[in-house]
Amino acid sequence: MALTNLPVFQALKSKMQWHQVRQGVLAENVANADTPRYRAKELESYAFSDHIGRSDFGIETAVTKSGHITGTLSASSNGKVEEKDMFEVTPSGNNVVLEEQMIKVTENQMDFQAAVSIYTKSLGLIRTALSKSA
Repeated sequence: MALTNLPVFQALKSKMQWHQVRQGVLAENVANADTPRYRAKELESYAFSDHIGRSDFGIETAVTKSGHITGTLSASSNGKVEEKDMFEVTPSGNNVVLEEQMIKVTENQMDFQAAVSIYTKSLGLIRTALSKSA
């Protein structure tokens, strides 16, 4: 069994992939900040207990031109994307608050970097422990 197949590593990989998907949702919100009647979206919150030992995801890229390459983002759950009710709504019906979305993007990036750091350091600790001969 590969070290990266341990449940802890699977959970961390799943968390990192959830952050990647969330980044796309937040980027879509920012891109549509001026679109009339656009409703901000958010991913369902991530819980490690829901993702340990699962491997049933598939988010496929949309092919809009014949030269595009198809692909799939593989992770244990892409989460549920839902429209978010916001307090502030413009006269055009758009409820995206750009400042709030940018704060979420920054939080998401910091959480992703923390998960990457934990993953990397955990692998390093296990490799160190396995490489020491008695």
